Amino acid sequence: MTRGFSILAALILVTATFAGGLYSRTTRRRQAVNANITAQSSRQDKYEADKIENDYSEAIELVEQNYVGDIDYEKATQAAIQGMLFTLDPHSVFFPSTEFKKLKEDQASSFVGVGVQILRHDDGVYVQSVVQNTPAARAGLRYGDRIVAVDGKDAREWASDEVSRNVRGERGHEVEIKVERVGQPNAISFKIVRAAVPLPSIRNEFMIGPATGYIGLIGGFQQTSDEELREAFADLKKQGMRQLVLDLRNNPGGLLDQAIDVASEFLPREATVVSVKGRSEYTKAAVYKSTGTDPEEMPLVVMINRNTASASEIVAGAIQDHGRGLVVGETSFGKGLVQHVFTLPFNTGLTLTTARYYTPYGRSLQRDYSSGSLYDYYVRHDETDNQQTIQPGQPSPTETGVPRTTNAPSFRTAAGRVFYGGGGITPDIEARPLTATPIRGRIIEAAFYFTRELAAGTVPGLESYRVDKPLYDHDPRATDFPINDRVLEAFRNFVRKDPARHLADAQIDADLEFAKLRLRIEMVTAAFGADEGQRVLLESDPQALRAIGVLPEAKRLAESVRNGTPISLNLQVSPRVSDFLFSPEFEVEEILV
Repeated sequence: MTRGFSILAALILVTATFAGGLYSRTTRRRQAVNANITAQSSRQDKYEADKIENDYSEAIELVEQNYVGDIDYEKATQAAIQGMLFTLDPHSVFFPSTEFKKLKEDQASSFVGVGVQILRHDDGVYVQSVVQNTPAARAGLRYGDRIVAVDGKDAREWASDEVSRNVRGERGHEVEIKVERVGQPNAISFKIVRAAVPLPSIRNEFMIGPATGYIGLIGGFQQTSDEELREAFADLKKQGMRQLVLDLRNNPGGLLDQAIDVASEFLPREATVVSVKGRSEYTKAAVYKSTGTDPEEMPLVVMINRNTASASEIVAGAIQDHGRGLVVGETSFGKGLVQHVFTLPFNTGLTLTTARYYTPYGRSLQRDYSSGSLYDYYVRHDETDNQQTIQPGQPSPTETGVPRTTNAPSFRTAAGRVFYGGGGITPDIEARPLTATPIRGRIIEAAFYFTRELAAGTVPGLESYRVDKPLYDHDPRATDFPINDRVLEAFRNFVRKDPARHLADAQIDADLEFAKLRLRIEMVTAAFGADEGQRVLLESDPQALRAIGVLPEAKRLAESVRNGTPISLNLQVSPRVSDFLFSPEFEVEEILV
């Protein structure tokens, strides 16, 4: 196995060298005027390949003969492969067998596990919610259960991803999960048989206002994305939907064909969705067009943020270029590179960038990665990109009232609007989440721990808030588990008794509306599931409120494009944002296992 991985690494290194030098050699061959030059070039290729393979083999042999400690060949080889790929671009990635299996599961819109969302809190990993009709739901796991052991291994100090790796496994095989539960003197063990757990692209859909539907397509673009979208459309139309907010925030992308199908639900047939150009398969640009035969014509607003990437940017870019709807939120991630998934020996694999994609009017959305720093590319992007007034891709001054200060190439799109290439999708109208504060972070943690006791029925005088198991498919009403004065006073008492919370009454009272919102989200999650908790959050989300507010302008834009008339949009309306509203920056990623 170890020697096999070494050979695999050598083969990949040789292959990468061929790809990296392909352009210069192809140019030479095109300039060749006789077979001798071609043959000479071929011999040079073989010489380079043999040299690299020999160098790698010699390095492995030297390490084997001289290194003082034990050698983890698999770990070392994987690191060498990944290091090589990082010299190409940030999105060419090597996947060990366990991670490659997870990648394929994600693309299949399901995985094998038990069906709980977990989240790391201050002192361990907790069940945040239980998915309906899954093994975990049938076994009786609950919101607030602290996972302390998996198959006899102590899990109290594990991170969420380590819990995930140990809970997921083979279909039909049993896993034992031990949890601590409020109100139970001893830990409880559950033996659960793993099964397929749905991993949908659309995590939530409901009526967010009169005649206004909301669809949260945030789970990537997988094999069932377009089918899920059609089903959500049909359901919301029955409830009276006549306009739509499509949420692509935090959508990391996925399958190209599904992005094309999703965009086709809104664009007229034969409208260009995206073009792709690369070195081998796409030497001549491939243009992908809408396949929709009866596209939805209702007013549309698409929400994006800094973590909207890849396939989700294709959809947002196509909607924006064609003037089919308005884009609201923050500048997207800026991933315009196309990866092909390659399966390798030993159940490993890699994604390799093989092409670039462009919006219908020719914009490249890829951010610059020439610095070579992954920190700059991923982390500093989050810190600084959305602090700028102007981003590449910014609409024209006539639409925003802001002077253009970018040197990026400009593109005139539908209805005469001008956008700029590079750096992601810049929204038609910006709506930012509020900045996190340390106090609010403490309130969120305290709200979870308090609700854990509240839902267990152990808070004196509030036993009616006990939840034995979630009631799924229930639209939460204001009268369901209200956050009233009694609950707030109990929350203050809880914090007073726990110095580790580092919260004073004055700090809670200074941000009381935020505290009430967080308690409401946690209680609804415990009682009705994660989807309904997310719904409570969205109904107070400044970006969602902003999206609803500009739906009339989205309708005007789409009509002007259909009629072929220019338009001047009113996008300078002040956003409806309250001081207490939740900021997504507080959230830590939940993992489904």
